[in-house]
Amino acid sequence: METMYTSLLVVNRAKWMLMGLVLAVVLWFPHQEAMAGQAPVNLGSAGNFAVLAGTTITSTSGGTINGDVGVWPGDGWVPGVPVVIVTGTIHVNDPIAKLAQGDLTTAYNDTAGRTVDAILPGQELGGLVLAPGLYKSATAFDITTVNLTLHAYGDPNAVWIFQMGSALTVGSGCQVILAGGAQARNIFWQVGSSASLGTTSVFRGDILAHTSISVKTGARLDGRALAQGGAVTLDSNNLIKQPICTDQPWRILLMD
Repeated sequence: METMYTSLLVVNRAKWMLMGLVLAVVLWFPHQEAMAGQAPVNLGSAGNFAVLAGTTITSTSGGTINGDVGVWPGDGWVPGVPVVIVTGTIHVNDPIAKLAQGDLTTAYNDTAGRTVDAILPGQELGGLVLAPGLYKSATAFDITTVNLTLHAYGDPNAVWIFQMGSALTVGSGCQVILAGGAQARNIFWQVGSSASLGTTSVFRGDILAHTSISVKTGARLDGRALAQGGAVTLDSNNLIKQPICTDQPWRILLMD
């Protein structure tokens, strides 16, 4: 009887040790990844918009906006000829657009305030292959020579944040290419002044601009064009709002 009791104690103790080991592994690995990587930016209600401007949104000629459109505190909305197709709801100088601009300000400040593990790649990003992380320029970022590649190396939750003190310039025909499971919804561009996407360029990620955003003829944006103080101007473009990432809560919960 005593031998059986001892055996049960050994078995139970082994079970508890195994459970403790599994729990430690589960908690340790996400924490390590979260500490090493960037948490995604919370856009709040601004995440419902494909295009958000402070003064006016102007479309010169057709195209498609897949998502909501909003203007606040301005009231300019020029859909163009032919009219740009909007698959979502248009909010011009209403409480919903006002709330979104408030949330955009919060998100912009969060994005601009990230400092941990910042990388300084230089102004020209064209030709680079960048792993997930925080990339910073005191002045501008350009993609004007060749394409930029963002490589997730198998992690679909990998996050890129680009901070720039002034402008973002993308040359005509240049692209942001995603590799290794990278997703546009996890890419954030905090622009200290204005952003310009050149003709027929292909750009990916959410642009959070302090002033204005210009998307030139035939350019495609897989993400959001969110301008705080100025205008968003379009010309025969396709803008596709990406879904907000909600499948990695541990990134937020485990960050100090």
